[in-house]
Amino acid sequence: MPEEKTAVIVVDFQRDFIQVTEGALAVPGTDQGFVQRVQESTQMLKRAGLPVFATQDWHPPDHVSFFTTHKGKKPFDVIFLRERQQLLWPPHCVQGTEGAALMIDERLLDAIVRKGTAVDFDSYSGFQDEGGHRTELHGLLQEREISRIVVYGIATDYCVRATVLDAVDLGYQVMLVKSLTRGVDPKTTLAALEEMEQRGIILSNEVDLQEIRSWGSISKR
Repeated sequence: MPEEKTAVIVVDFQRDFIQVTEGALAVPGTDQGFVQRVQESTQMLKRAGLPVFATQDWHPPDHVSFFTTHKGKKPFDVIFLRERQQLLWPPHCVQGTEGAALMIDERLLDAIVRKGTAVDFDSYSGFQDEGGHRTELHGLLQEREISRIVVYGIATDYCVRATVLDAVDLGYQVMLVKSLTRGVDPKTTLAALEEMEQRGIILSNEVDLQEIRSWGSISKR
């Protein structure tokens, strides 16, 4: 039987999504305590031998998801593009800006996977944008023969949800750490968690190395 290898994906842990840094699109509950827990947990998982990957929103200044790109629109308006609903956000995580910076020690990371780089397509998932263009994340995991992933980050009801659902579709087993994840809206966050559970995703309250070890062998670098 092949060894089941496990990796970590930290989703969009960036300044523009964090309250304590007064981010442009700060998600509720991202205070200093939350930031510290994410950083310390990631360090612990890295010390335990898990490869760690981070996704990073990396938008052009005129990205399709920004309300400023569409004349007369306001933040959180919904428009239709290519027969698809598009929620409009305040400009955030613009390429090369301070707001796009990761809030985690990059020395802990095996790779940073940038997403949302195409101007015409939104990209909640770390695996692909809404135009179907794939990032390098799946390939990086396959190179390490990863079959199980531990996921946490921002935001539960958008980028975390899309990333874990795409991971399941690609054949990965997924564990979500709820205490290290924050959502934009309580209702959509609850709906996202219920959807994940229905898809077979393990919802863990805390990082528990014993639970992770019993779930799948830790990948040796």
